[in-house]
Amino acid sequence: MGFTKYTSQAEKERARMNEGIRSPEVRVIGPDAENFGVLPIREALAKAAELGLDLIEISPNAQPPVCKITDYGKFKYEQKKKDKEIKSKAHVTETKITQVKIGTSERDMQIKAGKAAEWLKEGHRVKVDLFLWGRYKYMEFEFLKERLERFLAVIPEGYKVAEPIQKGPKGLSITLERDPSKKPQIQKPAKVTPTTEDVK
Repeated sequence: MGFTKYTSQAEKERARMNEGIRSPEVRVIGPDAENFGVLPIREALAKAAELGLDLIEISPNAQPPVCKITDYGKFKYEQKKKDKEIKSKAHVTETKITQVKIGTSERDMQIKAGKAAEWLKEGHRVKVDLFLWGRYKYMEFEFLKERLERFLAVIPEGYKVAEPIQKGPKGLSITLERDPSKKPQIQKPAKVTPTTEDVK
């Protein structure tokens, strides 16, 4: 049985195997994790051929390099599986921002709350801004806080407060992050009689 051949240049660069291994001697691990010790490359290749498998360099920077006798197809499958696991763990967390106003309609709040829930499920933080303009900037903090909490109450996902409510030049803001241990407390926002100055 002949050795497996590379099917692309990318494969060749990814891992040396068989005649592509350049070191004159290598440390050899068998297909069942046996330690064959350090062998001249020709002996290592002969042992792999005897077993009908490939000799694959798995630790090229070791002295001497470490090679494993295994099936190349199985090796590629295991590498893809490891790469997928690494990629899933390397998820980048972002801070997403959603904005509501004093006069945001109940329907719009539900839509924005649904989007915030999606972001939380994806592992992102969500910053909720209550945008204030004109005279609303000078209203009592408790009133503004209650308006912001009306929106938080309809987010259909469990969360915890990462950064508490703060007041800035443009309004109030709060930052949330997902908390799987908490079940969402869905509450229907209280009916508020809109004023002529409310903006929808």
